[in-house]
Amino acid sequence: QAQLVESGGGLVQAGGSLRLSCAASGRTFSNYAMGWFRQAPGKERDFVAAISVSGGSKYYADSVKGRFTIARDNLKNTVYLQMNSLKPMDTAVYYCAARSGTYYYIKATDYNYWGQGTQVTVSS
Repeated sequence: QAQLVESGGGLVQAGGSLRLSCAASGRTFSNYAMGWFRQAPGKERDFVAAISVSGGSKYYADSVKGRFTIARDNLKNTVYLQMNSLKPMDTAVYYCAARSGTYYYIKATDYNYWGQGTQVTVSS
């Protein structure tokens, strides 16, 4: 079973940047496809970005394309989400997720393991 711990959230002004990290332990990280999701108050958990096992394939939600970048370091068992040009609409709790598999996956129901989440607040 994989354990995931997110970090890097916080309060930032619109236009600013944050980098989220998700450290994985418990199983072989390089066997897991990874994803980032977010959930704003009163809303469903939405897909943000996903990355394949090798890191060679990535996919982004339209709302973050061109502003966010997902990356992974299989030696450090960590996946990252670099968030630039942040907007108030990006305010949410951000979760990382993992599942065994080679490619990337974009539905929350595709993932078996979840972190506890980290709060990102973007002020206007």
